[in-house]
Amino acid sequence: MGNAGKKRLRIVFVVGLVAVGAGLFLALGPPRLLAKSETPDFCASCHVMEAEYEAWFHHGAHKRIRCVDCHLPGDSMARHYVWKSIDGMKDVVVFHSGRVPDDIRISAHGKAVVQANCIRCHESAVEMIDQKRFCWDCHRRVMHRHVGVPFTR
Repeated sequence: MGNAGKKRLRIVFVVGLVAVGAGLFLALGPPRLLAKSETPDFCASCHVMEAEYEAWFHHGAHKRIRCVDCHLPGDSMARHYVWKSIDGMKDVVVFHSGRVPDDIRISAHGKAVVQANCIRCHESAVEMIDQKRFCWDCHRRVMHRHVGVPFTR
């Protein structure tokens, strides 16, 4: 086996070791860490999300559900936790690097996830509706920033 083959084998071994370690940490990690990180209080613990949390808490149309129920994929547990990891690490890096924008906007991927979750939860109500438009184009009160704003045309 040449140097390139040995190097590739080492990389595969290290990646496998990290994956096993991450799996064990998630399975056996700090008590209730995973459950705690899915609560709205955890999402609001970052001071840049205070306005969104307050809007959801006091006036939100969906205040009986958690942030992750809308903002993370809900179609499979695997996709949910993969995107929870990706989005969570992105948020940690952005927050701790001091690069948090003043106006936080949802990404294109985030919009697709929220739209899919709206359709999944309200499937029987929307089966006859054109689902190409975003739900919040009409239902503005579900958006954090427009909570309490009456719908006008």
